[in-house]
Amino acid sequence: MPIITLISDWGLSDHYVASVKGAIIRRCPGVSIIDITHEIRHFDIKHASFVLRNSFRQFPEGTIHIIGIDSIESKTHQHVVVFAEGHYFIGADNGIFSLILDGQPQKIISVNVLQDTGYFTFPSRDRFAKVACHIAEGKAIEELGPPIPALVPKSLYQPVTEGNNILGRVMYIDSYENVFVNINEKFFRDTVQNRPFSINFRRDSYVINSLVKAYGDVPEGEMCALFSSNGLLQIAINQGKAASLLGLTIDYPVNVLIKV
Repeated sequence: MPIITLISDWGLSDHYVASVKGAIIRRCPGVSIIDITHEIRHFDIKHASFVLRNSFRQFPEGTIHIIGIDSIESKTHQHVVVFAEGHYFIGADNGIFSLILDGQPQKIISVNVLQDTGYFTFPSRDRFAKVACHIAEGKAIEELGPPIPALVPKSLYQPVTEGNNILGRVMYIDSYENVFVNINEKFFRDTVQNRPFSINFRRDSYVINSLVKAYGDVPEGEMCALFSSNGLLQIAINQGKAASLLGLTIDYPVNVLIKV
């Protein structure tokens, strides 16, 4: 049974989610529709890309992902179907695909499929649903339009080394207010090796000198640092809200000082 996922900034109080699901089921009655989330911050493709890149690989190959964030087509942001890592992605080429995927996709198709209505404010219902069902029925994506050579490039701030420091930034804060830093475990361990270190933030007002395996390794209410299930460095408070209590926000600098 084909799987179609939805990710959007529509929320759950309006008609948008139901309208898209209805448009899909009307065409593909046997399809399975999975909600990834509809609570993305409005128009925030960085937020959406973090959630999708950390979830899409858990779905079977052949899954179709409709991306309903900043999805209005324009001269610079055309509608595309992207095939990468065995998955299909449908959305506006506004830079989000470059943030979701680690490499060049196998196929990028510019969508020439006509909308179902003359309104251009809801492409997820009027166009993407139609495209998703085309794919779910086993038809070739090349029938949807011409191929294009590359996606709109966009990149996130990457950690760098400067002297004995790793300079990173907060890239995501989850609903528990756990703070994800853009330093992955391999980069951290390759750089720090077996040397002592300190994780510094808020102008060195807060310092963490060690890593733990789980939140419960420290007493309730105490801050800690660990590697999350997606491999990123995380700052947390056991049973607490790290972001607000520690004053951390998206893009806030977090530095690792290596002691030599």
